[in-house]
Amino acid sequence: MAFHKDYNSDGRTAEDRALDRFAEMMVEKISTMQKDWEKPWFTEGVMKWPKNLSGREYNGLNAFMLMLHCENNGYRLPVFCTFNRIAGLNYSKDKSGKPVPLVDDTGEKLPQVSILKGEKSFPVFLTTFTVVDKETKEKIKYDDYRKLSENEQKKYSVYPKLNVFNVFNVDQTNLKEARPELYAQIEKENELKRPASIDEAKISFPALDAMIERGLWVCPIYPRHQDNAYYSISKDEIVVPEKSQFVSGESFYGTLLHEMTHSTGAKDRLDRFKAETFGDKNYAREELVAELGSALISSRYGISKQIKDESVAYLQSWLKELKESPDFIKSTLFDVKRASSMIAQSIDGVQERLNDQVDLMDADNDGNTLEVAHVEREPFEVAVADEYVPFRRGR
Repeated sequence: MAFHKDYNSDGRTAEDRALDRFAEMMVEKISTMQKDWEKPWFTEGVMKWPKNLSGREYNGLNAFMLMLHCENNGYRLPVFCTFNRIAGLNYSKDKSGKPVPLVDDTGEKLPQVSILKGEKSFPVFLTTFTVVDKETKEKIKYDDYRKLSENEQKKYSVYPKLNVFNVFNVDQTNLKEARPELYAQIEKENELKRPASIDEAKISFPALDAMIERGLWVCPIYPRHQDNAYYSISKDEIVVPEKSQFVSGESFYGTLLHEMTHSTGAKDRLDRFKAETFGDKNYAREELVAELGSALISSRYGISKQIKDESVAYLQSWLKELKESPDFIKSTLFDVKRASSMIAQSIDGVQERLNDQVDLMDADNDGNTLEVAHVEREPFEVAVADEYVPFRRGR
């Protein structure tokens, strides 16, 4: 399935230009972290996961870059919109579809919402799909195609196209002045809420705690009183020190999310692993995927995520790849997108069931808990010296 591309007169696509911009931002971010690697990936407690003006969240790829963009420019709200979406706030449509200027209760025309003079847009990616019947050549909607059975889908060809849209942050507009009530509503909806905490030092994340205790992640997670955190490919399991061994709950969950990101790369999941030895090029790239993925997920839930001590050694390698390989940033961020989406969907699903106070082991609330893989806790065995344990971590 090849992506369709539109080329400019200079032979470069809008996608190429966007990726160049992303790479420049990543080089700047990692260079800064190289000077002070004890700082978190994202400023603590800054904002929630980026979304558009309609409230729809951006995927992991766009979310990560938009968060960096917000930090670099000091934007307070993680809400973005296209030029047309802003213009649309000034009009409604009559029965014939003709735009009609919006008015207040007295019939007076509302102030115009617009982009502030001199403000520049930021690129985001959106993949669209054209689905064509192989015989009749008729097109159907992609949503309808997804509802078809596997055999029915074989009758169609699917052509993906990666589109680049230019967006503006709401703070690049006069929305606060022109629509104060709408702006206040956006502020309220994007108020950052951290997981319920026991105290400042030992933060508690109920959804992740439940996933550990009840075996609700894609592989077992074993908190044990020892000094390493790692994901083992051969055993398909995560081992982390107990939360009490960490200086804070944030450190524990940040480490856990790092290893959970690694676990998404297993062959029967996202099939991402290519590394064979510690320290090689592919291993360094997988480290970056895990770092960016865990940083993104942590930020989504209001947790401050610092770079792993062991990952600091890869900073120079990451900088080199970002500067030399145009495809490095693209492939890495797409892997981050897939991994972070997988983790976020799982956490949100568990959190929703916790909020509804239903049986977490009953996936569809039908009284049957056999559909969830119950993890049998076996006695923990420390890896012997000659065993290869991938992605080993300290605290």
